[in-house]
Amino acid sequence: MATYSLTVNGIRQTVEAEPDMPLLWVLRDVLGLTGTKYACGVGTCRACAVLIDGEAIASCVRTVASIGESAVLTIEGLSDSGDHPLQVFWQELNVPQCGFCQAGQIMHAAGWLKSNPNPSDEDIERMQSPNLCRCGTYPRIKEAIRKAAPHVEG
Repeated sequence: MATYSLTVNGIRQTVEAEPDMPLLWVLRDVLGLTGTKYACGVGTCRACAVLIDGEAIASCVRTVASIGESAVLTIEGLSDSGDHPLQVFWQELNVPQCGFCQAGQIMHAAGWLKSNPNPSDEDIERMQSPNLCRCGTYPRIKEAIRKAAPHVEG
């Protein structure tokens, strides 16, 4: 076991973990932040997406030892009261069906919207393409992102 000092959701925390432990398990099992979901375990579905220094990554394949001084943002840290524009429009448009992939979908969009605040439908489809939704709510996901985009601060 090694000791790591991580900044998660703006809070500096010390954790003990094996160096090769995926960040996902540190978030869920060590820190109790269960909003980030485990699905494929190989980084292909992105249900486990979190932001590392503002960039969406698959936390199931990123080790805790690789985080260093980077800032980690999970769905729990996106907003204090669930009022981030993506969360608001996700609810308004009833985006989730089963809901399992939705935290990853939201976090992925939150990462890229800062650099593309006025995305076209094609931009949304391209940028969200790494995130899989087994329920097929892609049209509602696209609409929520389209509506939230003007309200996301860069």
